[in-house]
Amino acid sequence: MSISTSVPSLDSILVAHQQLKQQRPLVQCLTNTVSVNFMANVLLSSGASPAMVDNPEEAAEFAQYSQGIVVNLGTPTSALVEAMRLAISKAKEIGKPWVLDPIAAGALSWRGQLAADFLKHNPTVVRGNASEIIGLAGLGQNSKGFDSSNDPADAVDAALSLLDQTQVVSASGEVDHIVAKTLDNAQEKRWVAKIKGGSEFFPLVTASGCSLGALVAAYAGITDPFNAVVSAHAHFAVAGRKAHLTTEAPGDFQREFINQLYLVNADDFKKHLEFSIEELKAA
Repeated sequence: MSISTSVPSLDSILVAHQQLKQQRPLVQCLTNTVSVNFMANVLLSSGASPAMVDNPEEAAEFAQYSQGIVVNLGTPTSALVEAMRLAISKAKEIGKPWVLDPIAAGALSWRGQLAADFLKHNPTVVRGNASEIIGLAGLGQNSKGFDSSNDPADAVDAALSLLDQTQVVSASGEVDHIVAKTLDNAQEKRWVAKIKGGSEFFPLVTASGCSLGALVAAYAGITDPFNAVVSAHAHFAVAGRKAHLTTEAPGDFQREFINQLYLVNADDFKKHLEFSIEELKAA
């Protein structure tokens, strides 16, 4: 997909949400073993179609049929990494959007090298927690896998440095920070969008962040990259907020979150979404 030419808004989020429901984009998930079931349910409930085609024999072929691809480094094995390489190569060849989720990229050397190698293939989006974004950018090595020891605001400079190799970078947390570039009359501009919401239960639900990466890939299959990332984060945050309001523990929250991903509508976005966006001026 080409670089974004417009800046996301509430209206563009609502349009993307409707398109997701109508088009049900097919997402190829090359992901970690912990996340497979929950990720599939998140995509189905949100309006997309998951496919866990992650073997070297089929990965490249299936990439041709998908509308978006997520590559998640949570539990890499030699066979899975080979499948990832093949799917990434095919995605780049035919122009399919793909999302890199560099779990623990700054903490473990092998997967860190994998993430750096994959980054050279110019993912459409890089999505992680703040520590992972900082680790991937080489600005620190305190990533802790699924946890984040940094505030997403701390990752903005790291995210900006990654925009030379990707179009959008998101660092998730209490307030998600999404950094992107757009073209306006051949002039490149850089932006940061902030989305607050969700629930304090998210860190207690396995694979919530991984599933957000998959939802980003789904939205990337039906709208431009910047709007895709903002829309996916908004969908996640609003559903999480609604689920939090009616639950008191992580197990109940997980179940209700899946329900709310399915139920969320335009009125919910208008009521619950806390969203802002600003242009980042050159220093």
